[in-house]
Amino acid sequence: MTRGACHTARMGKRGSGGHHSGTDRAWAALGGDPALTERIAYAGPPGLLPAVLPVLPLARATVAVCALAAAELTARRTGGALPAVRVDDGAVATAFVSERHLRIDGRASSSFAPLSRFWRTADGWVRTHANYPHHRARLLRALDLPETAGAPDVAAELAGRRAADTEETVYAAGGLAVVARTPGEWAAHPQGAAVAARPLLTRTVLGAGGRPRTLPPLAGRPALPAAGLRVLDLTRVIAGPVATRTMALLGADVLRLDAPQLPESQDAHSDTGFGKRSAALDLGAPAGRAAFEELLARADVVVTGYRPGALDRFGLTPEALAARRPGLVIARLSAWGDDGPWRGRRGFDSLVQAATGIAAVEADPGAASEDPQQSRAGAKRSGTPGALPAQALDHGTGYLLAAAVFRALTEQTRTGGTSLATLSLARTAHWLLHGLGDADEPADPAGHRQEPATSDGAYDPGPYLHETDSPVGRLRHALPPVSFDGAPATWATPPGRCGTDAPVWR
Repeated sequence: MTRGACHTARMGKRGSGGHHSGTDRAWAALGGDPALTERIAYAGPPGLLPAVLPVLPLARATVAVCALAAAELTARRTGGALPAVRVDDGAVATAFVSERHLRIDGRASSSFAPLSRFWRTADGWVRTHANYPHHRARLLRALDLPETAGAPDVAAELAGRRAADTEETVYAAGGLAVVARTPGEWAAHPQGAAVAARPLLTRTVLGAGGRPRTLPPLAGRPALPAAGLRVLDLTRVIAGPVATRTMALLGADVLRLDAPQLPESQDAHSDTGFGKRSAALDLGAPAGRAAFEELLARADVVVTGYRPGALDRFGLTPEALAARRPGLVIARLSAWGDDGPWRGRRGFDSLVQAATGIAAVEADPGAASEDPQQSRAGAKRSGTPGALPAQALDHGTGYLLAAAVFRALTEQTRTGGTSLATLSLARTAHWLLHGLGDADEPADPAGHRQEPATSDGAYDPGPYLHETDSPVGRLRHALPPVSFDGAPATWATPPGRCGTDAPVWR
């Protein structure tokens, strides 16, 4: 295994190699000591994740604060100095498209389904998500199409419908579709206004302070700041699993729990399941609830990735969890956030990109307006919406979530209490659109894309990839981008088959 070597084309700490204001802002949102960001060194090839919006600064910042929070927890547990943190853009860019680099016995992992895409409507565009069979079935039902319908049938049907009507009709049927809005249209939408009124993330303490958390001291290498901690992982798809994959990298016993009736992609789990175990548990059955309560009684962290309210009937509100297990760290994420009319709606990275105006900003340059101001607000309605070069809202929110957990654990060693961190893809999208404008390598004010690393848009990801054997085959996968002095270079165990482990702690 070769860990990516630091390139010298762009290297430095804050103040010598760019202001890295994205890192500073994210660290401030996490409540960290601002002086600690001086311990971060940056390196790597230039021009990665090219886009109109500052995608690489967002990716770099989220990985940087995650690594810094892990280093801070390491120092707290060792009683030593803060380990130096390194952020390599090559490792960051590779990890942010880890699902694309994954190979299983040489086979590429499955991607978006045929009905997960942009569609032209009578007055604009909508984006649908139908990767899961039940979402596909609901989409077709909402459009009065048979189960055998394909992309041409959906295209013909949507061409005669209004985008806003489609959005509401599909959601009412339990499917997923959103209007592809411009940033201005999203800002005027009640959900956009609700998101804009909230910070990037929130961290609160539930209940009385209680006794400070006691963590045994660490010794030796690699440095595993999460060693001895038990994490219940109730997340799916990318953002939450990326967070818990990072916790597993750094020593936590992570147990992912999925309802047996909900389908999950083994390919997705083969990307995000490193270092973890995965069990099927029906919380609606008495035996499943009893097993969960036994797990909760010894858990240190609970991470949830379902829409607000979806788990309430199982007694999994933050307040209920805090009452049954005082001293927990609770971290939860959703697509649209805890406020606004869409708080209870399902969502995915691609849908949030479309709804918030990111897809309009990232439209094909040939279809964009010649007016720079119009181009920044979004492409002409006739232009096909675009997408970020990575599912950066998912990955970025995942690293922020892991950082919030590490920071909470550090603070609990001093203050105790039950900690709650709340994040959403929509808040991360707002940060990308409005909060990173003066970060290093900002988007061009005329809306032109950043130059890629080479003339053909490629770079060599080889130093940031590794191969390992697993129960599902030989995996080629991205190495973790979270790095600090003494940190492990990769995960201790490969992913297994989804849902096949026993629901017990190690």
